[in-house]
Parts: sequence; structure tokens; C-alpha cells
Amino acid sequence: MRLRRDPFRDVISRQLDLFVEDGADLLEECREKFRAYNSADREDREEAYGDFSDAVETATEALAEMRDRFARTLDGDAAEAYEDSFNRAVRKRWPELGLEIENR
Repeated sequence: MRLRRDPFRDVISRQLDLFVEDGADLLEECREKFRAYNSADREDREEAYGDFSDAVETATEALAEMRDRFARTLDGDAAEAYEDSFNRAVRKRWPELGLEIENR
């Protein structure tokens, strides 16, 4: 049995590459907040994790907006397939963002 190639793979790859450029500040903030969380003292860890979570949420919202804009150009079934493929690609490329993308 041969697996079908994802028809949205190329467009999603280009979209995520564009996000790396346009959302570089969001991705860098996530990395900075994660480093701060990892190096925080015990009493500061909870606040540092909250800051990291906020950064992840902001980046995920930007990705979800990108996904939703494109999905609106597709019909129902194609839009759903695209959204699933997009979410899978985000989880693979940025696992810390992928956990949130499903909820957007």
C-alpha cells in the first residue's frame, strides 16, 4: 500500500518558512523565555514558566491566524484537511507550539 502525499505539504512548508522570517521575534522570545525558565531559581520558576507560556501563546496565535487565513480560501473538506496538515507540521517543527495550535 502506498501512502498518499499530503497535497498541502509544499504550501505549508513555505508558510512556516515565511513565519520563521516574519515571526523571528516571536520565536526568539519563546527561546529566551524558555532559557530564563530553565535557569530560574526555585522561587522564580513559576513566574518564568508563566512568561514562557505567554510567549508560546502569542506565537501560536500568529501561526493560527496564518492557518485560518489560508483555510478560508478552501472549501469545507479541503479546509479541514489543510488545518490538520498545518497543525501536524507545526507540532513537528516546533513541538512547544504544536501543543497549543490544536486549541486555536
